[in-house]
Amino acid sequence: MARRTDALSKERIVEVATGILDAGGEDALTFRTLTTRLSTGYGAIYHHVANKGELLAAATDEVVSGVIAGLDGGADPREGLRALALGLFDAIDTHPWVGAQLAAQPSRPALLDVYERVGERLHALGVPEPSLFDAAGALVNYVLGVAGQNAANARVLAHDDADRSTYLATVAAQWEDLDPERYPFVRRAATRLADHDDRAQFLAGVDLILAGIGAVHGR
Repeated sequence: MARRTDALSKERIVEVATGILDAGGEDALTFRTLTTRLSTGYGAIYHHVANKGELLAAATDEVVSGVIAGLDGGADPREGLRALALGLFDAIDTHPWVGAQLAAQPSRPALLDVYERVGERLHALGVPEPSLFDAAGALVNYVLGVAGQNAANARVLAHDDADRSTYLATVAAQWEDLDPERYPFVRRAATRLADHDDRAQFLAGVDLILAGIGAVHGR
């Protein structure tokens, strides 16, 4: 293996690790793979990151900080929350491993920064202090939960080499064949399932939560 001649940085290690994670998930990220991709030795990598957990956390922080850096700080609070939610949805869609990392490490700066941005915007919308924790938790849990599930579904389809449209059409046909007395709503929903937009449906959920928070607190 040819050795690199330029100085190795933590930023470069995180960049390469992110590419490995995007392509193969957490199981694909090993220090052996990193040494090969970076043309370096174990010692050079351990000089910057102590273990795989620290590297995963650093990569997660980098992805989320990119989302937050792209936000318009002067935007209307409600639009700011929608933008943050969509930014996280898109980031987790691109980097499916991020959702699991955020859920597994609640004290990491990445998740703390998300809560901070959500909390300050809810406060700007007039949510009283005693209710901020519950309101922020409801919104963050929805965003991360739905975004994580969407990314997981996409991974399954990619693994099975399945086309999303074909898969949804098949499920919709199954729903339409259900007992109309037992599943009247599900059969009606089948007409929307086949061609629905995951991103638009996600944002509709964000808007419902924000509308509920506004209704409860008179905004």
